[in-house]
Amino acid sequence: MIAASSTRPQPRWQTLWRESITDAHELLHLLDLAHLAGNLPAADAGFALRVPRGFVARMRRGDARDPLLLQVLPQLAECDSRPAALLDAVGDGAARAAPGVIHKYRGRALLIASGACAVHCRYCFRRHFPYAEEAAAAQHWRGAVDWLRARPDIDELILSGGDPLSLSTAKLAELSDALRDLPQLKRLRLHTRLPVVLPERVDAELCAWLAALPWPVVIVLHANHAQELDASVADACARLRATGAQLLNQSVLLKHINDSADCLRALSEQLFAIGVLPYYLHQLDHVQGTLHFEVDDARALELVDALRQRLPGYLLPRLVREEPGQPAKTPLQSP
Repeated sequence: MIAASSTRPQPRWQTLWRESITDAHELLHLLDLAHLAGNLPAADAGFALRVPRGFVARMRRGDARDPLLLQVLPQLAECDSRPAALLDAVGDGAARAAPGVIHKYRGRALLIASGACAVHCRYCFRRHFPYAEEAAAAQHWRGAVDWLRARPDIDELILSGGDPLSLSTAKLAELSDALRDLPQLKRLRLHTRLPVVLPERVDAELCAWLAALPWPVVIVLHANHAQELDASVADACARLRATGAQLLNQSVLLKHINDSADCLRALSEQLFAIGVLPYYLHQLDHVQGTLHFEVDDARALELVDALRQRLPGYLLPRLVREEPGQPAKTPLQSP
């Protein structure tokens, strides 16, 4: 068990998190794009801006169409009201099983470990999620663990959020200690964007925790563009692999960001170069404030067909959509 200490200095990743950019005008100024300030929506369109400075350093100065910038910069299009847009497009609310626990698929449960993220992606499918009401970490995870204890059919637990790595390693260790007496658990999976946007999070303490876990661990990263994967991310992935964890990646297909075969091919190849296998390519969830990112199904299928001709099968992500009430992700296939 990793014990918490009130006297130890704050980890560097937490300091960098605290120094993240939260003002869109500052972000534009740093990128020599201050002239675009008139295009910003009022009050961040109801979804606060947050982006680590290290991630901003990977953006191209003076380029208003930089694919990393477009993922985080508030847009006036987010204020458009469309009938197809929902607050909960994937049915998380209906699948709530216990405080912070979502149960959709047989044998697996998802734990909303934290509502915090190091980066606020504008296409986020949980941008309207009621995190304040779904505190799985409350009372030392008791409600979530009690539910799991009563479900011997759940053999894989998925830590999601928000981002589970936004929690201190001591808090994560508190959870894993509580899970150790559940004999049905065979695998632990973490869905996280932090090793990509804040690779300093992958520190020695986190790696020691991961290496000591009694279950096989799968870490599903989230990168959408090869430009996100610099040397610092490669180093973080190497540290994660050294713990014995398997690394996968899931992306979202996003208009004007990665909706070309060249972009998607470069992403798959760069992921493999740093030891990560492509896993899912998600079609956008129809969440209010995100539909300007949507790529239609016909175009998505064209892109995957083009990738199939250019990449070996193990580098081809599965094109899927999440549909409420379905027993698994829905694959999209050419007719």
